[in-house]
Amino acid sequence: MVAQITDGVKVSVETTYQPEYSNPSNEHFMFAYRIQIENLSGYAVQLMRRHWHIFDSNGNRREVEGEGVVGLQPVIEPGQTHEYVSGCNLQTDMGTMHGSYEMKRLVDGESIHVNIPRFDLIAPFKLN
Repeated sequence: MVAQITDGVKVSVETTYQPEYSNPSNEHFMFAYRIQIENLSGYAVQLMRRHWHIFDSNGNRREVEGEGVVGLQPVIEPGQTHEYVSGCNLQTDMGTMHGSYEMKRLVDGESIHVNIPRFDLIAPFKLN
């Protein structure tokens, strides 16, 4: 698990290879990632947008942007945590992701950008 704190918001990431949804012979490798967002600040924040940078070991790069996460724009109160699971497919058995969330401080409407730390997507058989 990797984690990073930006402006009082801690983002932790854990990944899992999904062999049941992967097809290596067709260059399709599926990974799940679990994100935990913990509000360590003294004010409520709302997650408005996400921006991902996705890389595979062939040098392919993708960017994904959009509103919220898995269809939600959660409000996270001080001391509270929001957790979700999503997925990413790659054409190779190794890659990385990192990104950021645009969040709004509800106390003053100020936008803050919270970093999502870089994490590896590696099929377990690659580690042998």
